[in-house]
Amino acid sequence: MRILLAEDERDLNRIIVQKLSGEGYSVDSCFDGAEAMDILSYTDYDAVILDLMMPKADGFAVLRSLRNAGKTTPVLILTARDAVADRVKGLDSGANDYLIKPFSFEELAARLRSMTRAAFGRADNRIQVCDLVLDSVSHSVTRAGKDISLSAKEYALLEYLMNNRGIVLSREKIENHIWNFDYEGGTNVVDVYISYLRKKIDSGHEVKLIHTVRGRGYVLKEGAEK
Repeated sequence: MRILLAEDERDLNRIIVQKLSGEGYSVDSCFDGAEAMDILSYTDYDAVILDLMMPKADGFAVLRSLRNAGKTTPVLILTARDAVADRVKGLDSGANDYLIKPFSFEELAARLRSMTRAAFGRADNRIQVCDLVLDSVSHSVTRAGKDISLSAKEYALLEYLMNNRGIVLSREKIENHIWNFDYEGGTNVVDVYISYLRKKIDSGHEVKLIHTVRGRGYVLKEGAEK
């Protein structure tokens, strides 16, 4: 999933980006509220981590801008301000969750999973399509009970496809959600990674789950694409 981190403490910003990237997330980051609003005006994210006390525009202003634009992107507020009034204001302004500094990365990751589960209408951390099962806590993937080893990007792509099961996703949409602004790879990167996944997910199985929809993109679902 693709995440925007808006945090003006540069060391903390760098550490969060490194840890989330290591977990397979695609992360863009910025250091002030004005830049966050600009990025959110033209890029869609699966979640936003938003510091309250930032230069140029605070987190409340960014949150209002996002919600006034009609976007329902899950937002986790990250702040040192622990007053009840601040938490209430953030949640009433449209935030989905609130995490007070200092915090553990494990709790941050768990809160992100909780927000995105709710956004995709899931009750737990397991996603299952046919006999393919993905666990977003352990990052394990099995098919017909057999473990499948995936790279971070392969895992991120599979999770995105499974979260959008039955929905045809264009190459552009997939690339925009799996790779961040820093990506400078080839134009066929999506096709390459779809090929990697097919070899690991579908090879040797009668029922194929990853399908090409000519002229439109890819879809993960049980049964042949018509």
